[in-house]
Amino acid sequence: MIQINKKSDTIIIVIHEIYGINQHMQSFCELLSTYSFDVICPDLLERGASFDYSQEEVAYHNFTENIGFADICHKIKDIVSAVKNEYQKIFIVGFSVGATVAWLCSEEDCVDGIVGYYGSRIRNYAELTPKCPSILFFPQEEQSFNVDELISVLDKKNIEIHKFNGKHGFSDSYSPKYNVISAQKAFSKMVDFIMKH
Repeated sequence: MIQINKKSDTIIIVIHEIYGINQHMQSFCELLSTYSFDVICPDLLERGASFDYSQEEVAYHNFTENIGFADICHKIKDIVSAVKNEYQKIFIVGFSVGATVAWLCSEEDCVDGIVGYYGSRIRNYAELTPKCPSILFFPQEEQSFNVDELISVLDKKNIEIHKFNGKHGFSDSYSPKYNVISAQKAFSKMVDFIMKH
């Protein structure tokens, strides 16, 4: 688990991808904390080590067979419940499967906003309408679905949506899919969103 305490009245819960808490998550949480937010990133894999990007199939199989969305949602909601009396504002930021979990947690009463980076499985829960402000970042292209079709479905729900150049993983400087300009733009929009709400 990553836990950074800045004595803030705002906490950001970061939900990692199928790979677990890797260098990208550590760097991202440290960068968020420079804005004086408290940050927590739970280790949802509970295996003590992250998967390497070359192990994508193994990591995905581990997620679908051993973890799943329901289990992670339950854990994140437990964290929200545990911290809600300590903070004035609670935001959830998720990447890939973590973005879908953030989306599923957007119905929680004490969540003040969610941010989703390339949450491709949000398409399986498109009927959900968030109760809190929500901002979603998608890449120009996804292998498994049409990004524009999903955006057109979600756009009716008063959600802020942005599409960036690059592929799934564009925000991860440790990934071959990293797109520095898109990553910087998305991070800036996320910080503005959190400050605004």
